[in-house]
Amino acid sequence: MKPLRKLDGFSNFPKLAFRRRLLAWYDVHRRELPWRVSRDSYRVWLSEIMLQQTRVAAVIEHYHEFLRRFPTVKRLAAAREASVLAAWSGLGYYRRARMMHAAAKVIVYERGGNFPANAEELQMLPGVGRYTAAAIASIAFDKPAAVVDGNVERVLHRISGKRLAGEELWTAANHLLDAKRPGDFNQAMMELGATVCTPRMPTCLMCPVIKLCATRGELAATSKPMPQKKREIHYALNCRNGEVLLVQRAPDASLMPGMWELPQRQSPDNASQPQLTLRHSITTTNYAVHVWRSIAPPRRLGKWTSVERLKQVALTGLARKILLAAEII
Repeated sequence: MKPLRKLDGFSNFPKLAFRRRLLAWYDVHRRELPWRVSRDSYRVWLSEIMLQQTRVAAVIEHYHEFLRRFPTVKRLAAAREASVLAAWSGLGYYRRARMMHAAAKVIVYERGGNFPANAEELQMLPGVGRYTAAAIASIAFDKPAAVVDGNVERVLHRISGKRLAGEELWTAANHLLDAKRPGDFNQAMMELGATVCTPRMPTCLMCPVIKLCATRGELAATSKPMPQKKREIHYALNCRNGEVLLVQRAPDASLMPGMWELPQRQSPDNASQPQLTLRHSITTTNYAVHVWRSIAPPRRLGKWTSVERLKQVALTGLARKILLAAEII
């Protein structure tokens, strides 16, 4: 750990009062989330992977369904990758699911089904980085490892009044960490950032540590947000006899390799209207998605899939959104 004298805003910070107030607030106000019912390492790991770059509200249903299909790490390790991706469909960032599947195999076939119990060993698993390893170690195994995600980073910036970066953030988080309740403390920090110390319009009057906060609000922005690009994209929706035509992305595609989607098509030249139009965002690009009913192309261009089987197919998030909007699923 780096010397605290380099952490302006924290060297004299009343960390004991901060811990006490934060944990007292968390004990009363924490959200009732399904992954907080148990400290089982498999369930903690699953939730942390799902929550990466994904909103809590979007994760809850997928978390329940994933556990229904793969209730143990052994069942996950034995599953086909296509089945894992199908269960993941709609969450996006599918590399997470592939890495989790690979990590399950390591845990089951190389470690006898036993999870690593400390952050250093957890980081050796596929798809487990520094944040995820610290979260699992502290929540499932009560190890004193602090976490830094976007919510924690924002809280640290505001209470210190400083734009911390890189290793400074981890040093500050570990400085504040309550070693007696590390899992609860980490979740309390994330909860504070997610529900009170929000990116815009933080509800400071509801904050349990407002008296210890240097800014009591937003820090001045140091850079402009990335501008959003706008694009149009067109898809063909081909249906017959309770089946939908899908195409598979190339196994070496840079995005969502091997996933299934609707066939893309060129923008029509005539003045006809699409069956439906919806919006879809990926990182810094906003898509206007136009979906057209069309005559089915030759069989060789895709695969007909029954509507009943669509839940078992590894669909892209956009394909699932289109099929839901078209009331096919």
